[in-house]
Amino acid sequence: MNKYESIVIINPNCTDEAVKALESKISGLINENGKVESVENLGKKRLAYEIRKNKEAFYMQFDFEAQPSWISEIERNYRIMDDVLKFIIVRKED
Repeated sequence: MNKYESIVIINPNCTDEAVKALESKISGLINENGKVESVENLGKKRLAYEIRKNKEAFYMQFDFEAQPSWISEIERNYRIMDDVLKFIIVRKED
């Protein structure tokens, strides 16, 4: 299994409960075929450029281990989630 880091940018109109629900949903998704090492809520930050007419958004960072074949499934689920504005998954070097 490889180590990955994922940054997810979440709609700023979400309530704190919705952000926590999204965090547990993403963690559960990763834990199906991997292992979440840490989740960090980086809070609401100003965006470098507008995304869907939003000037700020919530940032979350997930550090996890997963099989390389599972990454495309995680990305597919990110695209389906309405509150996810942008995301990136990067493989970490050992």
